[in-house]
Amino acid sequence: TSRSQDLLASRGVQRVEGKLRASVEKGDYYEAHQMYRTLFFRYMSQGKHAEARELMYNGALLFFSYNQQNSAADLSMLVLEVLEKSDTKVEDEMLECLAKLFSLMDPNSPERVAFVSRALKWSTGGSSKLGHPKFHQLLAVILWKEQNYSESRYHFLHSSDGEGCAQMLVEYSSSRGYRTEVDMFVAQAVLQFLCLKNKSSASVVFSTYTDKHPSIEKGPPFVQPLLNFIWFLLLAVDGGKLTVFTVLCEQYQPSLKRDPMYNEYLDRIGQLFFGVPPKQSPSYGGLLVLLFKQISPDGELERSGTARASPLELELRSSETVEDRHH
Repeated sequence: TSRSQDLLASRGVQRVEGKLRASVEKGDYYEAHQMYRTLFFRYMSQGKHAEARELMYNGALLFFSYNQQNSAADLSMLVLEVLEKSDTKVEDEMLECLAKLFSLMDPNSPERVAFVSRALKWSTGGSSKLGHPKFHQLLAVILWKEQNYSESRYHFLHSSDGEGCAQMLVEYSSSRGYRTEVDMFVAQAVLQFLCLKNKSSASVVFSTYTDKHPSIEKGPPFVQPLLNFIWFLLLAVDGGKLTVFTVLCEQYQPSLKRDPMYNEYLDRIGQLFFGVPPKQSPSYGGLLVLLFKQISPDGELERSGTARASPLELELRSSETVEDRHH
C-alpha cells in the first residue's frame, strides 16, 4: 500500500540522514554537502518532493549548527527549488520553516537577499505580488530582533501586523530617533499603510504607537499637531467626505511641510479614499515605485527611473537624518 511505501521511504530518509549527520559531525563538510546534492537530484528525478524537501531542510539546519554558512545557504536554496517545482501549498508551517532558514543566515550575506526574494515570490504563487503577508510578518520580526529597523519596517508595511509594527517603531524611535521626531515615525507608517489600502493596520499602528510610546502624552487630542492630523485623517477615511479631507490637509499644512513626501502620500490617499482624480504629474510613478518595489534577485535594490532610490527610501526620512547625525 502507499502508506507502507511512505513509511519505508521515511525510514530510508532517516537512515540516509544518519550517515550524512555522522560525516558532518566528523567534519567532512564538503563530502556531506556533495552527498546532499546528489540525493536531492535523485529524489527530484523520482518525484519524491516531500523527501527531498525534508532532507534539504534538515541538512541546512545541521550545517547552520556547525556554522557552515555556504553549504547551509545552498541547501536552503534547494528547499525553495523543491517548493517551486512541486505543488506544495503555501501554509503557515512552510512559511515558518523558510523564516527559520532566513533567521540563521548571515545577515550580511548576498545569499540571504537572494533567498528572501525567491521565497517571497514563491509565497504568492510565483506572482509578481509583493509576497505573503504572513511571511512578511515573520521576516519583520526576525529583522526587528536583529535591530535592522528599516528593513523590518519595510516588511511590516507589507504584513497585516499593525500592532507589531507599532511596537517595533516605538523601539526604533526610542533608540535611534530624536524626541522631536516621535510623531514622524508613526505618521509615515500610517500614511504608507493607507497608500497600500490597508486601513485597519493604519488604525492599529496609530493607536498602539501613541498608546505605548513613552514620550507621547495620552490623547487624543495630542500635544503634537501632526498626531492630531493623523487621528483626524483616520476618522475622515472612514467617513469618506472629500470636503473634510481637503480642509484637514489645508489646516495642517505647517505640520505636513516637515516631510516633502507627506503631500505625495496624501495625494494618493485622496485618490484611494476620497475619489480625487489623479494629477497628471510624473511624481506618482515615483511614489508607487517606492511603495511597490521589491528587492531584486541580484541583491541590489532595484533603481527606479526616478531620483528616489528604493523601497527603503520609505524608511523614515527622519531616521536617515538621525542616522547621519549619529554616525
